[in-house]
Amino acid sequence: MFIDEAKIRVKAGDGGNGCMAFRREKFVPRGGPSGGDGGNGGDVIMESSERHNTLVHFRFNPEYKAERGRHGEGSNKTGRDGGNVVLKVPVGTIVYDDESGEKVFDFSAADRSMVIARGGRGGRGNAQFATPTHQAPRECEPGRPGEEHTYRLELKLLADVGLVGYPNVGKSTLISRISAARPKIADYPFTTLEPNLGVVVVGDAKDEISFVVADIPGLIEGAHTGSGLGTQFLRHIERTRLLVHLVDVSDGSGRPDVVKDVEVILAELASFGAHLEEKPILMVASKIDVANKEKLAALKRYCKKNKLKLYEISAVTGKGIEELKFAIARQVQDLRERAAQAAGEAQST
Repeated sequence: MFIDEAKIRVKAGDGGNGCMAFRREKFVPRGGPSGGDGGNGGDVIMESSERHNTLVHFRFNPEYKAERGRHGEGSNKTGRDGGNVVLKVPVGTIVYDDESGEKVFDFSAADRSMVIARGGRGGRGNAQFATPTHQAPRECEPGRPGEEHTYRLELKLLADVGLVGYPNVGKSTLISRISAARPKIADYPFTTLEPNLGVVVVGDAKDEISFVVADIPGLIEGAHTGSGLGTQFLRHIERTRLLVHLVDVSDGSGRPDVVKDVEVILAELASFGAHLEEKPILMVASKIDVANKEKLAALKRYCKKNKLKLYEISAVTGKGIEELKFAIARQVQDLRERAAQAAGEAQST
């Protein structure tokens, strides 16, 4: 089960109350105030972990509460602090405040942590209020309440390459040929109901390049408004560096106009509103072993007109697979170098 959205409610621990007490010991006349402070409430902490890959554990357990601080006691005994609660989320999780919609934190790397609800401070006991002119105070403070929030968690996959295209164009078959991923493959639309990730390794030990490919479930016209699997999976393309657009040029697709297919998918990417249309894209003519010549010719003309590089592949026979792998690897490496250079320039300024 792939769960990429969840809503949780978190409550940090309340602070313990301060104590009002006076020393009552034999041979200690007028012992004075001895009320201890309350302990601090526990925090709710969120941490990114590579051992988790979905938000399913939040879907079925949406409420989390940290331990409250113990109350202060006599003889100047401070209450014990409440224990923290640590919530593990997969890398790529974005935390939004459910009420305001504001983005709170983006866990874009492993082992990052953030306090999402701070525990209340413990109240002061009456010993803290003693002064030379007020030697027997009867004041003490209650503990402060811990923070309480409702958050919406959204998981966006971290992949270098996103495979996009109409349903049943061969994305799952391609990712199974170039990586160790084994997605469900069948000859009906929307076979893939959740994104699949595969790691691709190209080159030898010296010049090895590895990248992560995400097989995004098929898009259709109106996907940006929720049609088909729509916005449920379009968000996973946001973090990719490169898009690989597969187009079925066989007669079995049931769609005669391949140019219209390409334009529909590109329009959906542009309409989603996350600058997806600005990402570099490689065009791929799939199922070339059973290609319709007219469809292939029309796609070639479109790519030449729009200065798009077209690769012809057959995931069944293996034709063009290696050439495509190396082309993707070169493009990903170039995009990584540009990103690193841009990050270095940003730090220097």
